[in-house]
Amino acid sequence: MSRAEPVQAVLFDWGGTLSVHADVDLLTMWRAAAQVLAPDDPEPVAAQLLAAEERWWRESIAVGDRSGTTEQLVRSVARETHLDVAGALAAYHDAWEPTVAHDPAAVPVLTALKERGLRTGLLSNTHWPRALHERWLHDAGLLELLDVRLYTSGMTHMKPHREAFGALLEAVGVAPAAAVFVGDRLRDDVSGAQAVGMRTVHLTGRPVEGFDVVPDAELVTLDGLVELVDGWGTAPPQRPVGRSAAGRPAS
Repeated sequence: MSRAEPVQAVLFDWGGTLSVHADVDLLTMWRAAAQVLAPDDPEPVAAQLLAAEERWWRESIAVGDRSGTTEQLVRSVARETHLDVAGALAAYHDAWEPTVAHDPAAVPVLTALKERGLRTGLLSNTHWPRALHERWLHDAGLLELLDVRLYTSGMTHMKPHREAFGALLEAVGVAPAAAVFVGDRLRDDVSGAQAVGMRTVHLTGRPVEGFDVVPDAELVTLDGLVELVDGWGTAPPQRPVGRSAAGRPAS
């Protein structure tokens, strides 16, 4: 298939792309969980949880972008105890709630893409549970504008692993050359999508770690994305959305 094939699907990263990046003190987030796990002395546990998360991200990349869940992180610190892991998870997720905001352009951009008959989708590197992301998307008016929503907490691999992008393409039901992936990270989003044959748009609005890859296009924000896609040419897909559209990829 030619790279000049009309666009049939526009697919997105979540953090820093559809959602607005927030400068958050990660120790404060984990402190909420630690206050449940060890209410008499939460600070050492909070530090352990943060260290476990940082180690998890490093090791996940080192072993081929393997994925995992927040529960696994918490249990790695609280293992062989009878501590309230469920309560700690709830407190940790609740602490993030006020920090989550979505780009005001996301709803109009996705609406315009849907009006053109294009498929839309989301692939997010995350250890947070699906239900949490779904609630945030629903509250922002984005849930029904995304045909496919995949979260790596429910998958075997994270971006940029080709298995993650393959699951996304299978779910959305279009060929790689007919899909565009939009994200803010050069390694995770741009290199991974290009490796399976997708066109890529890099959002450059905030500094991120560099990577030796050249995107097909760059935008500062989501503004201008619809016009860019129009310039590439569009054609509504004929195949139905794949069986994984509900976010249950076979991974």
